[in-house]
Amino acid sequence: MLIDSHVNLHAPQFDEDRDAVIARAREAGVGLMVEISDRLATFEATHGLAMAHDDIWCTVGVHPHEARHYENLTVDRLVTLATREKVVGIGECGLDFHYDLSPRETQAAVFRTHVEAARRTGLPLVVHTREADDVMGRILSEEMAAGPFKLLMHCYTSGPELAELAAELGAWFSVSGIATFKAAEDVRAVIRDMPGDRIIVETDCPYLAPVPHRGRRNEPAYVGHVLDKLGEIRGWSRDEAEARTTDAFFALFDRIPRPEGA
Repeated sequence: MLIDSHVNLHAPQFDEDRDAVIARAREAGVGLMVEISDRLATFEATHGLAMAHDDIWCTVGVHPHEARHYENLTVDRLVTLATREKVVGIGECGLDFHYDLSPRETQAAVFRTHVEAARRTGLPLVVHTREADDVMGRILSEEMAAGPFKLLMHCYTSGPELAELAAELGAWFSVSGIATFKAAEDVRAVIRDMPGDRIIVETDCPYLAPVPHRGRRNEPAYVGHVLDKLGEIRGWSRDEAEARTTDAFFALFDRIPRPEGA
């Protein structure tokens, strides 16, 4: 089963042809998509997409870029929103020290709020991390010691040390179109060592279109290119890559019923 574990279909880049994009994904064999929440101001649109389509589910959370607008975010608010039908994850949340669009201390505090929401709900935490390996590693270690939670290192492009730590903490990893980029050998090197039963794929559309679509708007229909590259990197056939990532996906997002035969 082809699954795109991270789409941003609520983004304005899809305002002109959102239904056509979803139709193209289905035509390409994508059987399921997870629509990601990046801020609560757009959560109704995110949730609405999930409710309107049988093959779309969603998360609830605040991207680290937006953390400055959510300094007063409470665990209770996230937990309440997470009780809605078809909400299957907490996030996207985390740390982004590349752009620093929110103060680092605020990012960390808001991230810890999401961790507690994941712990309380039992839903997987969708983690964004960029140029914050040391701080992310410390927070994940501290929080896991305080109480277990499931986590996904989404679109992983950080270093091997954080990947090793996250793997030891039981994390899943998602591979994006970056793996297809010519200059991304360091990313591919980390992918080779990821736990083989905890890897899934994503587009992160409309961003990060894989080769041969690089430079264009990304779509869920392109996730097969990511899956093929993952198979190449790991030495898996297409069928094996599809089977492994499907099993890993449903083990992580265990609130999503697995379709018969998938």
